[in-house]
Amino acid sequence: MGRAERGGVPVTTTHSIRVLDSTMSYRELGSGVPIVFLHGNPTSSHLWRNVMPGVASGRLLAPDLIGMGDSGKPEIAYSFADHARYLDAWFDALGLRDVVLVGHDWGGALAFDRAARHPDRVRGIAFTETIVKPLSWAEFPEGGRELFRAIKTEGVGEAMILDENAFIEQALPAASATPLAPADLAVYRKPYPTRESRRPLLRWARSMPLGGEPADVVTRIEAYDRWLAASPEVPKLLLTFAPGAGAMTDEDAIAWCAANISALEIEHSDAVAGHHTPEDRPELIAAAISGWVERLGLTHGHRTITTRDSQVNG
Repeated sequence: MGRAERGGVPVTTTHSIRVLDSTMSYRELGSGVPIVFLHGNPTSSHLWRNVMPGVASGRLLAPDLIGMGDSGKPEIAYSFADHARYLDAWFDALGLRDVVLVGHDWGGALAFDRAARHPDRVRGIAFTETIVKPLSWAEFPEGGRELFRAIKTEGVGEAMILDENAFIEQALPAASATPLAPADLAVYRKPYPTRESRRPLLRWARSMPLGGEPADVVTRIEAYDRWLAASPEVPKLLLTFAPGAGAMTDEDAIAWCAANISALEIEHSDAVAGHHTPEDRPELIAAAISGWVERLGLTHGHRTITTRDSQVNG
């Protein structure tokens, strides 16, 4: 099946599907083995708009997490477990059984979590700027400590994120190395016109695993860390860049990944990128993912393992 194009560039189509007691919206492009792109906080599938057209093969899908983007906003707590539950239901609704996962920010954490719980349903995982392990406050980037201490403070976090919409209006633009276009910021802002609609943003921010809290999130991350260390049959790709505004993947984080994640390749670019790497370097991310899935045969009927497939642990 050919890809629809506009001006020579492949274009995605947008769909909505019933999931549990709500709906989830998602972008789709291409056909074949599914490659699922998962966003984090406070973005949406819009994050992947310039990445997906550059990935050469596969059925490319990017959902809006529940309560975010154009997906529904059911009356739930928007905990990590809630997001995983709705995401599981989305995978089931689309019949996605054997996939490559690509994650950024909390999308990477959800990818790791799903793979750890359904290891027979994942062909590979690529990730960038995500939550790879629980952190002490000292390990968290110094520039973000004051912000997250405030967010985690009762009353202060509500004023910042629910009342002032600070995660959209301030944190998002500040964590990109290149200026976010007003039209793109408007897309990210649209799902959150009211105080109530911003509850998912606050819960995600407060879920950052710092100093052992929140305990439920730390427990899930520790579980997927055990899987990451003991799954050499699943290739993994970490994409890193010269750290720009808001970046959390520093040299210590890269070293930890190299020592603790099995079957890992690390592809580094000297190009500068902030925390929102798909905004800053979409072409480089697309090219890296394309080369990786093709070389390992991840979008073919059978995966081909190469010697580079397990570069991490000795």
